[in-house]
Amino acid sequence: MAASSVPQFASLYVGDLHLDVTEAMLYEIFNSVGPVASIRVCRDSVTRRSLGYGYVNFHSVSDAERALDTLNYSSIKQRSCRIMWSQRDPSLRKSGAGNIYVKNLDRNIDNKALYDTFSLFGNILSCKVAADIHGKSYGYGFVHYETDEAAKQAIERVNGMQIGEKTVQVCQFVKRSDRDKPDVTNYTNLYVKNFPADWDDEKINATFGEFGPINSTMLRQDAKGRTFAFVNYETVEDAKKAVEALHGKDMRTDEEKEAAEKEKEEGKDEEPTEGHPAYQLYVQRAQSKAERAAELKEKFSSSGPATGESKQQGVNLYVKNLDEKTDDAALRALFEPFGVITSVATPKDEKGNCKGFGFVCFASPDEATKAVTEMHLKVVKSKPLYVGLAEKREARQERLRQRYSPEAMKGGGKGKGGKGGPGGMPPQMYSQQGYGGPGMMPPSMGYPGMQGMMRPPMMGMMPPQMMGMMGK
Repeated sequence: MAASSVPQFASLYVGDLHLDVTEAMLYEIFNSVGPVASIRVCRDSVTRRSLGYGYVNFHSVSDAERALDTLNYSSIKQRSCRIMWSQRDPSLRKSGAGNIYVKNLDRNIDNKALYDTFSLFGNILSCKVAADIHGKSYGYGFVHYETDEAAKQAIERVNGMQIGEKTVQVCQFVKRSDRDKPDVTNYTNLYVKNFPADWDDEKINATFGEFGPINSTMLRQDAKGRTFAFVNYETVEDAKKAVEALHGKDMRTDEEKEAAEKEKEEGKDEEPTEGHPAYQLYVQRAQSKAERAAELKEKFSSSGPATGESKQQGVNLYVKNLDEKTDDAALRALFEPFGVITSVATPKDEKGNCKGFGFVCFASPDEATKAVTEMHLKVVKSKPLYVGLAEKREARQERLRQRYSPEAMKGGGKGKGGKGGPGGMPPQMYSQQGYGGPGMMPPSMGYPGMQGMMRPPMMGMMPPQMMGMMGK
């Protein structure tokens, strides 16, 4: 390893960890190389589930360097771990300098094989083959060099070379936001909106049929009652002619135009929606749902300020066991005494009744804490409410899967005994986990600033106090 690459701090990043790997396991492995100062496995702030990576801090740089050389890509719980120096300067990671993209990889190429291939051209800061949760390769990867020169040399030497059973393509990595989006020119399906309310299938066929033979048309309404349509032509040329002729066409009558001019003079003219006036016909290539979602995500992420202040700040609470007559206003009224509410939602069924649950977002963690404390298990309309921190669906499903898995039902295994604690982990390292002791729930499972706030016990769950007792 090049001497210039060795930092003056002895901190290592350990990635691609199995979700069951704990600090005690890492301590047992890394302490065999040299005295470990501290270890932290990073976890989700709400579910406390491992995020699959952690940090190991040694007392000396030489021990950290030896651990990097000897333990990188070693197997921990049947999964190869990836070790590199902890990079404390985020600008280096985000700049993209020295970062290359490798595609068309043989599916049998893993992190170590990729590292062995590209380490010939310079010092590697990070090397990873993209893979699913089971470790199956997606067929592409990334190599981040310490210098641009090394990256350029790797591109020149490896691009077009056969690795395994495939010929790889190697190029400079370009961030998603900087990539050129090619214009889609080969399409026959059109999306149409902002047409008069009296238009039906016959009128749409007559209007668009002027530009060429049509395979099919479809007239639909969204949840807000807004009408839109799809028109599918036989040829690309006919579809393009329809877009050129009809997109942006003013659909107002002379009377409507005169009324709009008067409103404009009085300063009451309508703002265009999504940059397109409501009185102009909208005719464009029909996008897939994934395309549309990506476009909206990019639009809203770039429309705000560059700082993170554009993101909504607050704490989202999940409220369950609501009466079927509860609406947004009623839910807001229940929780308004505890602080500023930024949003509420009560999902409805097909009959317009509340599905029995809702969400309340508070502006600050302290207000959310107070609301949970006061409202959890409070009887409202003869029903005890459940109030807790809202979880993403994927996190909740994973938590339930782990709780009811065969291993969990058996009670799980116990760590190895040793000096200082389970698995030989010294007492001072428990603080790195955020736990008061093995088997105990962390003191805070919420957002920063929500000290003392614990998730209310789920139906059928053991209270947190008793969990602590059982863990002793």
